[in-house]
Amino acid sequence: MELIEENSVAAVVYYRNEYLLLKYGLGHWEYVKGHMESEETEKETIMRELEEETSIKEASIIEGFNEKYDYLFTSKGKKIHKFVSCYLIKSNTKNVTLSFEHVGYKWLSFQKAIKQLTYDNAKKVLKKAHNFRLLTFV
Repeated sequence: MELIEENSVAAVVYYRNEYLLLKYGLGHWEYVKGHMESEETEKETIMRELEEETSIKEASIIEGFNEKYDYLFTSKGKKIHKFVSCYLIKSNTKNVTLSFEHVGYKWLSFQKAIKQLTYDNAKKVLKKAHNFRLLTFV
């Protein structure tokens, strides 16, 4: 089976003390995430994806947080190794209008978000983001 390597950028998005989780069409819960377009930086990519997937425009990247993780999955007969660079974004609104890419969303407290997330790597990133917020008061 052919192995394809892909890079994506994701973000843990928060508003006050709640985190935004998106429900993907396949049923899993995770973060805003997408592929970089040509000539884009990671930060430009995630801000574009945030607006495209949720309609949130009023938000800012919190400097100093960037976690990397990877995972394997199979799609259309191909094995894909995805590398993800994850940022922390503070939203100035809870108003969300989902794109066609998602079937639901929730703003949840840290404890509820940890339980709602589907994958362990996403849970680890949320724990790190939450601890970063506690230590830096953001």
